[in-house]
Amino acid sequence: MKFTETKYTNKKEILKFPDHYVNLAVTVDDTGIVANADGRKIVPAGTIIGNGILNDLTKKAKKAVTTTGVSNAEGVLFYDVDVTYGPAPGAMLIHGFIDLGKIPTAPTPEEITALKQITFLK
Repeated sequence: MKFTETKYTNKKEILKFPDHYVNLAVTVDDTGIVANADGRKIVPAGTIIGNGILNDLTKKAKKAVTTTGVSNAEGVLFYDVDVTYGPAPGAMLIHGFIDLGKIPTAPTPEEITALKQITFLK
């Protein structure tokens, strides 16, 4: 029999104004995610994600990539997603105001251009 221990904590808040946002349910891909010191594969809240999921919801959300000045960014991961045991459900923010101080990496100019309904504030 296998036992796993889960520690529950409060979710990390990435929003500047938590009363005005729109999320979309997505499946977060586990490909290329490296395990942390605890052996968990966590995709952090605030990760810019894409992969054509707005046009095809059956696709898995992956970290956005930029090629030749264009990004495939479609949203921002709303909360941490544990993909240790494979792809997992998550929420992608597609409209709202994000606090730049609360996300792991600042968006590139190409990502900001691609994310038309998301505003990044200091």
